[in-house]
Amino acid sequence: MKLPRLGLLPRIIIAIAAGIGAGYVFPGWAARLFATFNSIFSSFLGFLIPLLIVGFVAPAIAELGRRAGKMLVVTALIAYVMTFATGMLSYVTSTLTFPSLLSSDSYMAVAATAGAASPKPFFTMSIEPLMSVMTALVLAFVLGLGVAPLKSDALRRVLDDLRDVIRLTVTGVIIPLLPVYIFGIFLDMTVTGRVGPVLVTFSRIIVVIFILHVAVLVLQYLLASAFSGLNPFKALWTMMPAYFTALGTQSSAATIPVTLRQTIAMGVDKDVAGFVVPLCATIHMSGSTLKIVACALALMMTHGMHYDAAMFAGFVSMLAITIIAAPGVPGGAIMASLGLLSSMLGFSEADNALMIALYIAMDSFGTACNITGDGAIAQIVARIFRRRKSSRSSGSLA
Repeated sequence: MKLPRLGLLPRIIIAIAAGIGAGYVFPGWAARLFATFNSIFSSFLGFLIPLLIVGFVAPAIAELGRRAGKMLVVTALIAYVMTFATGMLSYVTSTLTFPSLLSSDSYMAVAATAGAASPKPFFTMSIEPLMSVMTALVLAFVLGLGVAPLKSDALRRVLDDLRDVIRLTVTGVIIPLLPVYIFGIFLDMTVTGRVGPVLVTFSRIIVVIFILHVAVLVLQYLLASAFSGLNPFKALWTMMPAYFTALGTQSSAATIPVTLRQTIAMGVDKDVAGFVVPLCATIHMSGSTLKIVACALALMMTHGMHYDAAMFAGFVSMLAITIIAAPGVPGGAIMASLGLLSSMLGFSEADNALMIALYIAMDSFGTACNITGDGAIAQIVARIFRRRKSSRSSGSLA
């Protein structure tokens, strides 16, 4: 009789618990063994990140260009604005609430002496990335925007194949080994005495982020109601089957049939819903951006790192583009954001590992927020294009 396969979240939770327990009992050589694995894994991950950005973003932009039209442009713009606005709302809310919940004193006191006690790898392996993160993002734009006007099927197939190769690498190598990497990180933090403050940070910000998710959905549907005239709370209640389906599946793509059905039930024209919902399942990432921004800011606060609104505005504006098409891979949004976290916010390898653990711990809620917000975007798009159609009809009658 086969045992059920554990999902990524249960494996991450087990890895965290096992890493903490092992930190108290492992001999020095065993801790060094996992430090060696983490050193090689993080180097490979750093090599993969620029390729991941090119592999995800370029085909997504090429596909948008191929389907160019007024409704597509309007939908993509609304999705981007909502994602950016949610990221900045997360920043503002976090700066107001986190200082009273988090303290950097205890964390910094332990971190100051952590370097000497941290297990050293037996050897290291340097795997240099082919390009920087920003170079990868610019290359993705150049390739993606160039495919549509050239109408080059050969180049489009190359980009599609590259995306498949990167997706296969992430799902076949990175995701299976990720729990081992997280195990090694928490093993190191236990050995160096940093695990207590980190767990306190985990528990406090998860509650705040969940409340913020709910607030974002309410605000999105209040905005949509200003366009559509629908009762925002009735509309949001209608979308709840999609919300809870996303909680269970942890996949925007798998939830599309339910999201589409509930969006039509909400009163959106079925043709508009049939266009907007599948598109937004790929490009609308409000919930994911909210989590990444809040988690990043929490870690920066506990580390005593400098941050300001301009820094996060730039980070969120790039993040909203970088994580396009990331829903196709489990944990794809956080994987695609690792390069920006390092290059724009100054995160270390250990910080990125904590971000992965924090993000995946709340992955279901972020996905649910993303796809439920798609219904609000569909309302706005339906109203805009109905109004344009009515204006053209009035003109012809005149």
